[in-house]
Amino acid sequence: MDSSESEDNQEEFCDTKVNKSDEGGNVNENDEECLSFKDLGVVDTLCEACATLQWKKPTKIQLEAIPLALQGRDVIGLAETGSGKTAAFAIPILQALLENPQRYFALILTPTRELAYQISEQFEALGSSIGVKCAVIVGGMDMMSQALTLAKKPHIIIATPGRLVDHLENTKGFNLKALKFLVMDEADRILNMEFEFEVDKILKVIPRERRTFLFSATMTKKVQKLQRASLRDPVKVEVSTKYQTVEQLQQFYLFIPIRFKDVYLVHIVNELVGNSMMIFCATCNGTMKIALMLRNLGYTAIPLNGQMSQNKRLSALTKFKAKNRSLLVSTDVASRGLDIPHVDIVINFDIPTHSKDYIHRVGRTARAGRSGKAITFVTQYDIELYQRIEQLIGKKLPLYETHDEEVLSLEERVAEAKRTATEQLKDMMESKSSKRKKHGQSLKDDSFDNDTETFLGVRKKFFGKPNKHKKFKKKK
Repeated sequence: MDSSESEDNQEEFCDTKVNKSDEGGNVNENDEECLSFKDLGVVDTLCEACATLQWKKPTKIQLEAIPLALQGRDVIGLAETGSGKTAAFAIPILQALLENPQRYFALILTPTRELAYQISEQFEALGSSIGVKCAVIVGGMDMMSQALTLAKKPHIIIATPGRLVDHLENTKGFNLKALKFLVMDEADRILNMEFEFEVDKILKVIPRERRTFLFSATMTKKVQKLQRASLRDPVKVEVSTKYQTVEQLQQFYLFIPIRFKDVYLVHIVNELVGNSMMIFCATCNGTMKIALMLRNLGYTAIPLNGQMSQNKRLSALTKFKAKNRSLLVSTDVASRGLDIPHVDIVINFDIPTHSKDYIHRVGRTARAGRSGKAITFVTQYDIELYQRIEQLIGKKLPLYETHDEEVLSLEERVAEAKRTATEQLKDMMESKSSKRKKHGQSLKDDSFDNDTETFLGVRKKFFGKPNKHKKFKKKK
């Protein structure tokens, strides 16, 4: 099925299409300024909660989605990153919960663990005055303690699909037969092949008579995928063109030979020092290497990737959010949904292989009306991928100005830091491998998870050789 055909089918599948850029939208541009949450039909208790969170007026997606959701419609919401999509589904759910209090009331499915914790924080903040209980059910955490949390019957469950299926199959007494709301946040990822098996299992055990919301910055075109979510008479709400980045975001590209990528990265980090940055890499190993290299040069960098244990991932995010670290070096595990207000700059060290991921990555900055900057490194091997991104966002990006002499003057220092980082990573992997042989430890329990301060090479530098630790363990 070609894209134009699937678009036509989707139009038929969605009963109404509300587009803010069309005249047919529910809300006139002139009225936008004067509308408050109360005008949208939100009850006083939740309006007060919004005021406490300093949400003065609804965002565009909230203006469109909340009234429709309060009318009892299923909603497909499409809006750029950082536009307040979480509140667009959280407010109607909490209002329905106020009218009809019930345990296991709503299920929110997310593709990443970090996003699940963030959504939980928003629900708890909005529902603090009405005593809303939330449970976050994600992989990498203890199943037994999660089962105890579920036994307390929370109102809202925020989960990743895999771990939720584990509990549905193995936790006695837990079922979602009375569920009233299903939300798929970052719905295009949830409905993708990656989660197909788990999502099908979940849809089989929840009631067909329920309300369903799908929200994302990039939505799948394929009607079959949307129909899998069992939507009933849905309304599609678009408040932007299909794949749009926010106006406050300055986007640049930098065309460089692959062998000088590290040098250019250090130059930009040095040039923009004092700003909070997210650096996206293609591999877990890449995040560790870059974080170590930057640390060896004196920058406060911290890695975040899928091979770290959940506690370490949360710890890395917390340190970055608290501004204890100024550079977060991450894989795409941090590209979706995470709201870290103080991110000033996003650097695509490795260009994303899927063009849609570009929208999500650069959406980590310039959120909620703030300004931000995104710089994408393009090597001689990335030209086709870069052209796809320009085609997707419908604009040509300007070149980021650099002076080659200034950049290349750092080459020697960067090469030394990179060499040291490679040795540190090698030492760490060898140490991990020998520990696993001795104690049968799994990959996830070892120092691979640690912040780079505790990596072997840096530990040697500051604390001497780590033999003492080994002796202590033998005595034990």
